[in-house]
Amino acid sequence: MSQSNLVIGFIGLGVMGGPMCRNMAVKHAGDVLAFDTNNAAFELLAGTKGQRGASVQEIGDRADIVFLSLPGGPAVHQVCLGAEGLLSGNPRVRAIVDLSTTTVDTARKVAVELAERGVAFADAPVARTREAAQRGELSLMVGASKELFDEVSPMLHYVGSDVTHCGEVGCGQVVKLINNALVFEHTMALAEMMVLGERAGVKPSTLLDAVSKGSGDSFVLRNHGRKAMLRRDFPEKSFPPEYVLKDLQYVLELAGQMNLTAHVTELAQRYYTSTAERGWSGRYFPAVIEVIDRNIGPAPAPVPTEKAQ
Repeated sequence: MSQSNLVIGFIGLGVMGGPMCRNMAVKHAGDVLAFDTNNAAFELLAGTKGQRGASVQEIGDRADIVFLSLPGGPAVHQVCLGAEGLLSGNPRVRAIVDLSTTTVDTARKVAVELAERGVAFADAPVARTREAAQRGELSLMVGASKELFDEVSPMLHYVGSDVTHCGEVGCGQVVKLINNALVFEHTMALAEMMVLGERAGVKPSTLLDAVSKGSGDSFVLRNHGRKAMLRRDFPEKSFPPEYVLKDLQYVLELAGQMNLTAHVTELAQRYYTSTAERGWSGRYFPAVIEVIDRNIGPAPAPVPTEKAQ
């Protein structure tokens, strides 16, 4: 079957999934079927050939390749293998590509279970902003067999300008989690230095202008620093500290499995816990600068639990 005749399924039309599905519906020559539990989410597909599926099961019955953009690992497992999941009816689907951010273990366990059912699996988490998703300029980090990567790569380019094959299943999540941890940690460090500079007499805008011309320049400075922290603009329905904490927990779980104590990531987890608990729950995560500016500080470190003897 040619690429143009493949039926694409897409499940999860949220902040990132909606724009990605729209790009697929606009750019793919064949049919695109979509499902979300939120009726309003389908408004984003207006004016495209994207079709609304009645259920997850219907998507599995009608689509050749299904893309997922879901809140986390449990949702991915449920949609793929649950009682009303993609394989619960008379499945046509032969490959599932997860664009969500999950644990590495989740990706690898789901891949094994799907393989037993004759379905291939790739983890392809995305990076960059919602605006990049709308433009089809995301960065995707893919864990998959070479064969599956070669097949789905043209479709991933519907939503991304950079698509990197990172290795076998799970490697996409490894790279994505590291990418996210670096962004969250850098945002926290930049916030601290912006507050310090302002208290020492340097306007934050001047600080960012000067540092952007030197070796301290970065994507975080130009994006999170200028667009959010400089303006102190932290809207809802962006990426909140609760999502940050989910990703950082995944990173810390992976670090533990790799016998690494990730001290910087642990500190970031405590700062974003304060952000979520001290007034900025649901707001854009660079609000961590407010925690720093108010000298609230990081939440207390968790008390280690004793291992059973």
